[in-house]
Amino acid sequence: MRQDLSDVTIVTVSFNSAAVLGNMLASVPDVCPVVIVDNGSADMEQIRNLAKRPHGKLIENGQNLGFGRACNTGAAAATTQFILFLNPDTVLGEKTLEILLAAAAQHPEAGAFNPRILDDTGDRVLKRKSDLIPRSEHMPRGGPPAGGELAILTGAAIFMRKRDFDKIGGFDPAIFLFYEDDDLAVRLRQNTCPLILVDDARVSHIGGGSSSGPRIAVERLKAWHMGWSRLYTMRKHHRPLARSRAVGHALARIISPAMLFSRLRFVKRTAFLRGTLAALFSRPSH
Repeated sequence: MRQDLSDVTIVTVSFNSAAVLGNMLASVPDVCPVVIVDNGSADMEQIRNLAKRPHGKLIENGQNLGFGRACNTGAAAATTQFILFLNPDTVLGEKTLEILLAAAAQHPEAGAFNPRILDDTGDRVLKRKSDLIPRSEHMPRGGPPAGGELAILTGAAIFMRKRDFDKIGGFDPAIFLFYEDDDLAVRLRQNTCPLILVDDARVSHIGGGSSSGPRIAVERLKAWHMGWSRLYTMRKHHRPLARSRAVGHALARIISPAMLFSRLRFVKRTAFLRGTLAALFSRPSH
C-alpha cells in the first residue's frame, strides 16, 4: 500500500510555544499539512513566522480556549484522511509518519494509535492507568507489546483517522486542560475502537513548552483545572463513588504535613481542592 504523507495533517496547539515549536515543525516533512491553532500567545509574531511553511495554516483564537477546543478547531480545518495531534514541544523521529501509516493499514479497526514517546532523557513515557477506567484494566509496568492494545492514550502524540475523531465528536470542549486525552480514549473504546501502540514510531517529548507568567500563578491555574477535570470526567464516565473519592483525595492532600514546608505545594493543593469542589456542580456532557 502506497504511503502518502500528504494525507496526514499535523494539528498542534500553541500557547507561548515559539521557543519549542520550531524544532517540532522542522521534524515534519514539508509535504504534510500543518495546522497550528494558537490560544492567545504573547509570542504571536514568532508563531506567525513559524507558520510560514509549505502547507502551513495558522488559526488565531485570540484567547486561551483550552487544549481540547483548540484541537477540535484544528481538526475541523483538516481535509486529510489522518490527523496526528502533536504537542508543540515534541520532535518526530525518522520515518515516524510512515510507520504510523503502515500501522493504520494493518489495523483498520483501530480508533487511535500512540507512537513510542520518549522524554528528554530518552526514557519511555507511557500512561498505564487512569481514574476513568477500572483498576483491572490498568496496564502492567512494561505496557503492551508492540502492536498491542492500550488501555488509555498518552496525549503528547495521538494518530487517528479523521472520520473516527469526527464520529465521536472530537475532544470534549468542556474540558479546558487535563484528562481530555483520557476521555477521548474511553469514548473510542466504548465505540469498539481499540487503541494500538506503535512501538517502532518514535516521538521525543521534552515537555514544558506551553507556559506563561509567574510560576506560582501558572501552577495554581494548572492545579485548579487538574482537580476540576478529574472529577468532571469521573462523573461523566460513571466511576463508582466519583464525588466522594475525588473530594476525599483532594482533602487528604490538603492535610498532609508536607503542606507546611512549601508555599508552592500549598498553592497547588488548595487550588486542586477548589477545582474539585467546583466540579461538584458541573453537569458532564454525554
